[in-house]
Amino acid sequence: MNPPNNNLLIVGAGQYGLVAREIALAMGDFGEIAFLDDSSSSEGISIIGSTSDIEKFAANYHYGFVAIGNPQVRRVLVEKLRLAGFIPATLVHPSAYLSPSAKLDVGCCVEPLAVVQTGATVATASFIASGAVVRHNAFVGEFCHIDCNAVVESTAIVPAATKVTCNSIFRKVQNS
Repeated sequence: MNPPNNNLLIVGAGQYGLVAREIALAMGDFGEIAFLDDSSSSEGISIIGSTSDIEKFAANYHYGFVAIGNPQVRRVLVEKLRLAGFIPATLVHPSAYLSPSAKLDVGCCVEPLAVVQTGATVATASFIASGAVVRHNAFVGEFCHIDCNAVVESTAIVPAATKVTCNSIFRKVQNS
């Protein structure tokens, strides 16, 4: 039996799709990288089909990554990839710091110079943008986006599908 290919199908060819491709290339872990998008053109890259075509590409692309900002759409497409037999790719730029005790679920993206500290957890298909810091023992729920230079405080819990905006601090809720 042949091992599965290491090709990557990125769903979403917009700006975040381009970020995902650059991180995947920097990682050096993937063979062919292609895009699906419901738009007919994007930034001079080749789009091989639409999101309704996911199933037909499962034989040629072992890994899939959803590069869509909307968390509800991202959730639907991650599930569609899984049902079609794709392994959700987790992308971590080589310049990011990921503590050995941190946990990233499938489908996450950690951009350049981001930090995920000791004991932190980042749940399914969440994005940690450039310069963002997820402090020790924090929990980032599924389908979140921790934007550029944002900080998630130690032991804070970010609810699913939350966007923490650029240069902000997500604080731990204090008990009264």
